[in-house]
Amino acid sequence: MHLNLGVDNLHCAGCVRRLEKALGDTAASEISVDLAGKRVDLEWPSGQALSDLVEHLKRSGFPVHMDEVSLAIYGMHCASCVGRVEKALLALPGVLSASVNLAASEGRVEFVEGAVSGSELRAAVERAGYTADLPDGDREAARDERRTAEMHSLKRRFLLALTLTIPVFLLEMGGHFIPPLHHWIHATFGTFQLHLLLFVLTTIVLFGPGLMFFRIGLPNLVRGHPDMNSLVALGTGAAWAYSVVATFAPGVMPEGTAQVYYEPAAVIVTLILLGRLLEARAKSRTGAAIERLLGLQAKTARVERDGQTIEIALDEVRRGDRVRVRPGETVPVDGEVIDGESRVDESMLTGEPEPVRRNPGDKVVGGTVNQNGLLVIRATDLGSDAVLARIVRMVQKAQGAKLPIQALVDRVTAWFVPAVMSIAAATAVVWLIFGPQPALSFALVNAVAVLIIACPCAMGLATPTSIMVGTGRGAENGVLFRGGDALQQLRSVRVVALDKTGTLTEGRPEVTDIVVLGELDERRLLALAAAVEQDSEHPLAHAIVSAARQEKIEISAAEDFRSESGHGVSACVEGHRVHIGTRGWLGQADVDTETAADAVEALSTKARTPVLVAVDGRLAGVFGIADPVKVSTPEAIDALHAQGLKVAMISGDRQATAEAIAKELGIDTVIAEVLPDGKVEAVQRLREKHGRIAFVGDGINDAPALAEADVGIAIGTGTDVAIESADVVLMAGDLSKVPQAIALSRATLRNIRQNLFWAFAYNTALIPVAAGVLYPAFGLLLSPMLAAAAMAASSLFVVGNALRLKRVPLARAG
Repeated sequence: MHLNLGVDNLHCAGCVRRLEKALGDTAASEISVDLAGKRVDLEWPSGQALSDLVEHLKRSGFPVHMDEVSLAIYGMHCASCVGRVEKALLALPGVLSASVNLAASEGRVEFVEGAVSGSELRAAVERAGYTADLPDGDREAARDERRTAEMHSLKRRFLLALTLTIPVFLLEMGGHFIPPLHHWIHATFGTFQLHLLLFVLTTIVLFGPGLMFFRIGLPNLVRGHPDMNSLVALGTGAAWAYSVVATFAPGVMPEGTAQVYYEPAAVIVTLILLGRLLEARAKSRTGAAIERLLGLQAKTARVERDGQTIEIALDEVRRGDRVRVRPGETVPVDGEVIDGESRVDESMLTGEPEPVRRNPGDKVVGGTVNQNGLLVIRATDLGSDAVLARIVRMVQKAQGAKLPIQALVDRVTAWFVPAVMSIAAATAVVWLIFGPQPALSFALVNAVAVLIIACPCAMGLATPTSIMVGTGRGAENGVLFRGGDALQQLRSVRVVALDKTGTLTEGRPEVTDIVVLGELDERRLLALAAAVEQDSEHPLAHAIVSAARQEKIEISAAEDFRSESGHGVSACVEGHRVHIGTRGWLGQADVDTETAADAVEALSTKARTPVLVAVDGRLAGVFGIADPVKVSTPEAIDALHAQGLKVAMISGDRQATAEAIAKELGIDTVIAEVLPDGKVEAVQRLREKHGRIAFVGDGINDAPALAEADVGIAIGTGTDVAIESADVVLMAGDLSKVPQAIALSRATLRNIRQNLFWAFAYNTALIPVAAGVLYPAFGLLLSPMLAAAAMAASSLFVVGNALRLKRVPLARAG
């Protein structure tokens, strides 16, 4: 296999040598590195997994440029279809992974950048017997149109089949239930004419509305990849062919076996069409969350251009445009308020019903609703960069993901349909050899029942429908799962670790106490401290500067500013060297801090963070700084405890301060005095003690801990770096969404287990019944018509059960 890979970190001749050495340790051959283009040309053995090469290069420091595309795939009806499409996509050179979602009719393909084109992906799907659409701007609308057209087509097929099947059913079954009717029918029509009428009606049903089963199922059977359509085509086709011979050439059949089975063939097709129609309607509801999100987008925007306000299409808005939003209108684009004040309904984003006040300088998000004031905003993020577009992509990716549990289903469905066909053949042989007379009729009826009752559809829908509804329900409540793994992992966490600042607290610390320990008064101490801290990004620094401004203190310029992360800062202000930080750090700077011991202890026990100030090497005072706890925090911690979870807090505060906050909130474990680079170690310690861990954070320095945790949960009001490192994103800024996310994870996984149990138990129990295993002991046989009804009901049960997730209460444990 010839590959041309783009790689990162290729900067010099030394990098080229290291890359060549790394590739030399693999099965790659004919290696040629292009330093200027940052690419490498090589040959890779076709029988060896390409992912091995990609992982090896990533570990060696040369990550390969990857690409991902989402395909809309049509014509899939069961789990066997999913396996066939994935196999076809994975066979393309350069494709690393392919995940196909039956419920969403979608496939996500990850491949080496430039290795395959969209047309090649589409061709691979078409070779497997299906059709695919490449992504474009209007694909969601096109997919909706296609689904609607498919439902209308199914409805027409079903109604036509029903109209033709009713007389077939009445003529056959009516005679069984009402003997006089049976005699009247045969006396009026005659046996041959009756069979001829049934032949005409049933033939139209099978090769009119039911033609789709033969058109899809028989080619797949010839290719050696039988699917659900193949089973229906074989079962109904066998019953119809047997009846045709019994009608037109009864003499060639053994005596007593020339019976017709038009009615089961027609009823089976009609019931399966009904099942497909109801299933399509139910599946369309599983993606309702995405449709609602897309429906939030405004179609136009009112923009100020050349001194006038004009209304233009949304895709014509440019970054930097001044956009006017009237009361009651949807905010068309992401932007920053530059004029006006109003309350904005952000429930679509955060799940919180209370509108939020927005003033000049605040950010607003496209898709939210302006309530009661005129806003003028400057457009910032447009198109695919907009928050709503990113949310939709995140939800779509999560809905298309495969949980680890799906691997078992894939292995079973790979051989399921061939196994059912083998069981049906064995059933026919056993009935022919050991069955009572007419053995041929018994063999046909029971073999058809086996083919019809088997339901790989239920197994294929069990996982993806639950994921789609669960992740969609999360999105509606401001909980975004970035992948299927997070949905499964979150269910099994044993401890939730919370970063303190910005997560448990508001992230807006305030100076509550000023303890003077030297010759300077409070205003002078605050003025010097604010001058140093004005250049710092630390939240505690902002608190000191804010306190000085509230006191109307003029803040001087600072020189020779120095910072030591997690410890403190120092600078020269008006000729004085000022140190601000922890007691230990000031001690390292040869400042005597003994006189601060009582003040530090007193502040710590009141849950204040003590910040010491030294001027010219002498201790001058201590600031007590408190960060208000979020209103939602105590209730969220109670909810986590109610879910049987341990709650831990990771903080950079002194042990006494952190324990005071933990005691107030009922937190089980405290890890204090943690430097920014020590959070990963804290997460590892908690995992060793408690088991699986979820870490909740919002800052840049939380990103490594979010990545280290089994499940990283980012507060959506936090930094982009934190959000990119997380597995779950909470769009609201409060902790109440954490127990909601866990409850949703538990409910979704429980729903998946219910679906899988039903799908496997249904097939395991009813296939033997259809084969006639109860006949020797109880004389019971399963009619093929009842088999068709059971098969249709099985898929509907799975989809209906998944839709129950829309009503699961998230305020309590799942």
